[in-house]
Amino acid sequence: MEDFTPIASLIGGILIGLSASMMILLNGRIAGVSGILGGIADAHKSDVPWRMAFLAGLVLSPFAYMLFSQPFAAKLAVPDLQIIIAGLLVGIGSRYGSGCTSGHGVCGIARMSRRSIIATAVFMAAGIATVYITHHMG
Repeated sequence: MEDFTPIASLIGGILIGLSASMMILLNGRIAGVSGILGGIADAHKSDVPWRMAFLAGLVLSPFAYMLFSQPFAAKLAVPDLQIIIAGLLVGIGSRYGSGCTSGHGVCGIARMSRRSIIATAVFMAAGIATVYITHHMG
């Protein structure tokens, strides 16, 4: 817990909640990243620009943040192949779960969706089990 940053985490959580609220209030859409990304291929042409803008914001916002803050060095202590496999498993799990943590965890729970509450509990349990296995049994 040496890297615990409660104020930054609180501000980040507030911004995520505010962004998800604005998305549904102003656009009538749920801010589920996997649904937005997965829907580009079969979206109506009028839906493609906002989906691309949303995804561009996700990709570009860390660079904008770095312009106004101290540079930091993110260190991952796992091989690149493991990161790629983990990313693929998250994508497959999001597809089978009909959404990702942002859609179920942020928007679904806020709407008291039973399916999202169960999905988020499964995500959390899988994450806890993965950390336990990789840190204590590996």
